[in-house]
This record gives sequence, structure tokens and C-alpha cells, in this order.
Amino acid sequence: MRILEHPNPALKQRSLEVDPASDTELRTLVAAMACAMYEAPGVGLAAPQLGVVKRVVVYDVDDELYAVCNPVIVERSEESECDEEGCLSVPGIGVMIPRSVRVTCEGVDLDGAPVRIEAEGLLARVLQHEIDHLDGVLVLDRCSAEDRRDAIRRYNEIHEQVG
Repeated sequence: MRILEHPNPALKQRSLEVDPASDTELRTLVAAMACAMYEAPGVGLAAPQLGVVKRVVVYDVDDELYAVCNPVIVERSEESECDEEGCLSVPGIGVMIPRSVRVTCEGVDLDGAPVRIEAEGLLARVLQHEIDHLDGVLVLDRCSAEDRRDAIRRYNEIHEQVG
């Protein structure tokens, strides 16, 4: 499966919750997502980035693959940090994005069992980034207007050279 790139309208859709007990294609989807993420290479990927409107994310920030269905940030620290983020759907571009330093995320695993993730640092950033994708939000939507203009200009220049 190919990772969709900006400005594909599918990236702006809000994803639908999944039921791991009844979704027989979920494990196949997660395997395809992991494959695409590692091939890119990246540390996280959301189903909408493959054109699948399901609330599923995969990530690997510590050499172990995780998949979470229906993830929701239930707590976030008041402390935030601005750092450069890239996105597999906006390849070649990094933008400065403020994110909470710590978050608590809840969801379910592929068997439908509850999952609670206490995350900080890179993992907290990855979870916030991927959950944004589930809500149809790209990093370009999170940065300042000036940074967005510059990022889109650079992105278009890269794609003109490649295309």
C-alpha cells in the first residue's frame, strides 16, 4: 500500500472507530501499515495515511511495533515543547510543532483489550501526531501561517524536481 501525500483529500477526513472483535481485516491492515511505515522509513503511521478511514495507528519508537485502535488522549501535561516534526504524508518537510511533553492515551489492542499508554518525549509526540491524522489534521495545520506557507513552498519545489 502506498502512503497518501498532501494535498490528498482523504487525509482531511475524520476516521471511524473500529471494533477489533468484528473487523476481520484489522490484522491485515496493521501488517500493511507496519510495512509501509518501516519502508518509508518512519516511527508512526495512521490508517488514513493509507486511505483507510479507520481509527488505527501503529508506531515503533523503541524497536517494538505497537498497534492501537480508537486511541484517545485522555490527559496531557500543561508543559509543552516545540520541536521539528516530519510526516510521511508531507515527505521531505519538517515544521516546528508545539506538543504536550507528556500524554496519557487510551484505546484497545487488536484483541479488543483496553490499552493505557503513559508517554513522554518522542512517544508522546508520535501519539499526538498520529491521533491528529485520525482527526484529519496534518502537521501543516498545526504550524504557524508563515511556517505553513514556507513548508508548502518547499514541498512543492521538492515535488516539481522529482515529478
